[in-house]
Amino acid sequence: MGFWDSLLGRSKPIKPDLDQLFALPSAAITLQAALGFTPTGTGSVCFAAIEGGAFAQVQSDVRALLDADSERHDSPVEFSLDSYGYAWLLSRRPPDSLPALVSDLHAVNTSLQDSGFGPHLLCSLVGFHDIELRPLALVYLYKRGTFYPFAPLPGHKRDNPLELQAKATLKDDLRIEPDLGRWFPLWGAPGM
Repeated sequence: MGFWDSLLGRSKPIKPDLDQLFALPSAAITLQAALGFTPTGTGSVCFAAIEGGAFAQVQSDVRALLDADSERHDSPVEFSLDSYGYAWLLSRRPPDSLPALVSDLHAVNTSLQDSGFGPHLLCSLVGFHDIELRPLALVYLYKRGTFYPFAPLPGHKRDNPLELQAKATLKDDLRIEPDLGRWFPLWGAPGM
């Protein structure tokens, strides 16, 4: 960062560290032991929709990459657009295959980044639930290189006590986003 950047209050953006995603399997063990939440086997990547042929090519490349895995024939990859115009890729795996799911998410993020679409990446999430089927997601913010828990409740409400409890539980396993204002709700996100 240069002198003028400091003087004008510009900060150097945090470089994403996609390898942080590989901390999720050990964090899942901590989450299960402390709070009783287990993986659902779903995870997704959210990115700003890419216009025209480039988006179709990205879909094709990612599908080919993930379909090359012989286990995927019964676990399709799904693409969707949300009401805000963001694209989502949903990957499904058996709930006990969290490392494979994390590898899928890492591969998608890396593929998009290496294809020049890194600035379009927003977040990745992995779904969890407890014995009462309460949902919880661990969300990775691509541009911040941090995670946060998101626990939706019916009626577009959040289970803030659960989110803070998950934050405290996972502080030694994951790089948790310190700015609670960046813990964005992901209502209706694929994989939740």
